[in-house]
Amino acid sequence: MSRKGWGFDPGSGGIKIPPSVKIDVEKRILAIAEKEFKGKYTRIEIRFRSQFCYMDAYTEPLFTEGWPPEDWHESREEYQERMRNTPIHLCRLRYFGENKWGFAFYTYSNEKYELSVYDDGDFFGTPERAFRISAGLYLNE
Repeated sequence: MSRKGWGFDPGSGGIKIPPSVKIDVEKRILAIAEKEFKGKYTRIEIRFRSQFCYMDAYTEPLFTEGWPPEDWHESREEYQERMRNTPIHLCRLRYFGENKWGFAFYTYSNEKYELSVYDDGDFFGTPERAFRISAGLYLNE
């Protein structure tokens, strides 16, 4: 006979984010971005959907000599404009209430958000810590 036990899964569930929390989190993230990552992005976009908070960054594309090649399907200007408007997905947070957020890092190798731990090894932390971790990787390249 087997007994099924209840276990908490930090990669599922969550609570719908209240409007006041959305305003507060956006203000906090933009302050960290301005203070610690100024000049490494052109804009930060923070979106909320139900229990999730998505953070993206936009940057000015860097070009090397000869890029794009002459036979490329778009002009240098078209490519530059497209890249300016392509977000760098940083992370997705899952709200569990009272400043308790799960963290999912965006992995470009799999093109999806993957459950992650914060830099202290915990599954829960603050939006600022999640932003610092993901922006530290993607905006410091």
